[in-house]
Amino acid sequence: MAVRQFPPIVDLNVGGVCYTTSLATLTACPGSLLGQLFAGDAAEPPPQDSKGRYFVDRDGVLFRYVLDYLRSQKVILPENFQEAERLLQEAEFFRLPELEEALKSPSIGRLRVGGERSPGCVTVGYRGTFAFGRDGLADVKFRKLARILVSGRVTLCREAFGETLNESRDPDRGHVDRYTSRFFLKHSFLEQAFDMLYDAGFRLVASCGSSTAGIPGVSEKPGSDSEENRWNHYNEFVFVRD
Repeated sequence: MAVRQFPPIVDLNVGGVCYTTSLATLTACPGSLLGQLFAGDAAEPPPQDSKGRYFVDRDGVLFRYVLDYLRSQKVILPENFQEAERLLQEAEFFRLPELEEALKSPSIGRLRVGGERSPGCVTVGYRGTFAFGRDGLADVKFRKLARILVSGRVTLCREAFGETLNESRDPDRGHVDRYTSRFFLKHSFLEQAFDMLYDAGFRLVASCGSSTAGIPGVSEKPGSDSEENRWNHYNEFVFVRD
């Protein structure tokens, strides 16, 4: 069987996310799946996409940590990394046993090494109104929330809210140790958000809110309820963990 020659610089497409790395990095662990695929003597080389990049059908975002491990032979993860379980699945798929063992360590997860939680602030805000029934009577027991907004350091937001955090509007998704004001929750239960922050060790230190928009002549969207619009308000709550 002829040995296939790969270029020294390899372009990859992993689950739609593109990477460029060296052939030496990909073959740093000969017993791994990547080491075997790019050794040159594999029975079937990886398929290529329309632009000639070698395609691997795995989680493209998590692959960055696999690549970092191959480069340094060390596990380097951001503080309060929340996807260790999923990354463990990737390590198993790519046949990296040392990475698997490191990810099973109790120091990987919500707490920093030593068991200390990272301090910081998380701000929760919401725009809401009150539902109205027949004859324009307000049911003040029924608060309507359009969306619960979350801002703060990304690692803290992920730690507190986990899978309920929606990051779809964040253009800087790949960056580490950053701040954002674009996240929101996948649910609209304010008390649930507060409970999750409490469980993560945060305490409420400040809050503020606007008055209702009871101003005559305010322009309204077509089809919207004018009475409800007069009760629109915005509140923010600041939570801190020492």
